[in-house]
Amino acid sequence: WKEVDMERFGDEADVLIVGGGPAGLSAACKLKLLANEQGKDLRVCLVEKAAEIGGHTLSGACIEPRSLEELFPNWREMGAPLKTEVKEDKFSYLTEKARIPIPVLPGMPMSNHGNYIVRLGNVVRWLGEQAEALGVEIYPGYAASEVLFHEDGSVKGIATNDVGIHKDGSPKETFERGMELHAKVTIFSEGCHGHLAKQLYKKFDLRKDCEPQTYGIGFKELWEIDPALHQPGKVEHTIGWPFDNNTYGGTFLYHLDEGPLIVVGIVVGLDYKNPYLSPFREFQRFKHHPSIEPLFRTGKRIGYGARALNEGGVQSIPKLTFPGGCLIGCSPGFMNVPKIKGTHNAMKSGMLAAESVFDLVTDEEKVSQSPTAGLEPVKYEENLKNSWLWKELHSVRNVRPSFNTSLGTVGGVIYTGLFYWIMRGKEPWTLHHGGPDNAKLKPAKECKVIDYPRPDGVVSFDLLTSVALTGTNHDHDQPAHLTLMDDSVPVNHNLAIYDGPEQRFCPAGVYEYVELEDGSGKRLQINAQNCIHCKTCDIKDPSQNINWVCPQGGEGPAYNGM
Repeated sequence: WKEVDMERFGDEADVLIVGGGPAGLSAACKLKLLANEQGKDLRVCLVEKAAEIGGHTLSGACIEPRSLEELFPNWREMGAPLKTEVKEDKFSYLTEKARIPIPVLPGMPMSNHGNYIVRLGNVVRWLGEQAEALGVEIYPGYAASEVLFHEDGSVKGIATNDVGIHKDGSPKETFERGMELHAKVTIFSEGCHGHLAKQLYKKFDLRKDCEPQTYGIGFKELWEIDPALHQPGKVEHTIGWPFDNNTYGGTFLYHLDEGPLIVVGIVVGLDYKNPYLSPFREFQRFKHHPSIEPLFRTGKRIGYGARALNEGGVQSIPKLTFPGGCLIGCSPGFMNVPKIKGTHNAMKSGMLAAESVFDLVTDEEKVSQSPTAGLEPVKYEENLKNSWLWKELHSVRNVRPSFNTSLGTVGGVIYTGLFYWIMRGKEPWTLHHGGPDNAKLKPAKECKVIDYPRPDGVVSFDLLTSVALTGTNHDHDQPAHLTLMDDSVPVNHNLAIYDGPEQRFCPAGVYEYVELEDGSGKRLQINAQNCIHCKTCDIKDPSQNINWVCPQGGEGPAYNGM
């Protein structure tokens, strides 16, 4: 390293956005719309770790167009890829062999009248095109790896990661130093469990007045099916089997108005207790339910992916602003859990942040009066709490924790019917989540091993066959982006007490315990090249020993319209 030039090139913007998902791109578009309306010269830059905008986006997705209507009232004429309006809703409770219909009445969380089934990656790509047309500078393939600070402690911007480093830490001939991007305000929109947001929570103690976030992991597959079975606009949700009454989870199945395409998926709450539970294998088992298996028996799977999602609601939302920046979208977590929808809220949070940031950075008097070099958009949090977004989340705040009682899923359904559908969340109490997900696992000796059926290769599949559909790619000769704080913990703690749950909760086969060559025991092997950036390991690891950091920009999954 002695002869290597370590100087970093720096660039300045008025506003910097980290993450090109629905929230980040909505914020970018809103900033430039405001600037263009008022004739202001505002430089807005956005960095995205995926090789192309939308490449890391994965969601169901059945979305409410409310925020899109506010951002672009003429979105239909602009060609937004919302092609499939919901025509039919089905909601059911499953037993292993039967399906019990639950009526979907107006006002119920599962009522999707007026919503659209979309491939969210395509929507995000379209938002990126609108942002560029408005003058936003978008840099895909640039992974923000470090938060930069002014001397006064306020956020200065970010640095992208260095590239061209061998696994052993030595420089390659192709080594390039990352660059610095500085801004008056940096908006963090990394998605669920962002690795920079984790640092900001600690630096500014942003979570001191909220509960720990609670999460789920969502799986999704894209299928081509027999045209005779295709019903564009049909939406199906289920609860019950394949889960037991004390495991939170549900499924979705949407018919797209594209080819004979459907999407099928499952969401599993990461507060589950049995370390032998495999979310991936629960998903594969679900597809064999007699009410839906015929769809897949003559079909072809063409896509697979998984991603963690926030389920904590208002109880788990941190302080959103700090000197030099703010948090938007799924990074702090605005998902409406009973609706299984967060895109409209993520977009709204980005738009509200943009309005506050724009008013701040374009007011010279406010800039000059700021106590720190990095500006804090304090109005953003106030405006968000006065918006329809906060009202919506507050009304459903008790639905998710109501499933954590001794009555389990049945109790949650009863509570939702009584207090959400009838009273609209006006009960004068707020339930609690009961601690972080990583603390919920029971020791393996207290739990029953789950015997999962073998995949048949037609309806259900093995893990590595599935990962191959994600297009995931990482340079194997680079420093690990999945790091262990203590190499002894996996075997001495996770394997000894919980029988190695990371080899079951990972949806990509990244973690496996293998025999030592001398036969004296096992070690944890990390297949980082398989990682699809879902963040589940960083969330569910019972010892909190795994730390996910960004690999080189442009790496990871290459989802195509997921």
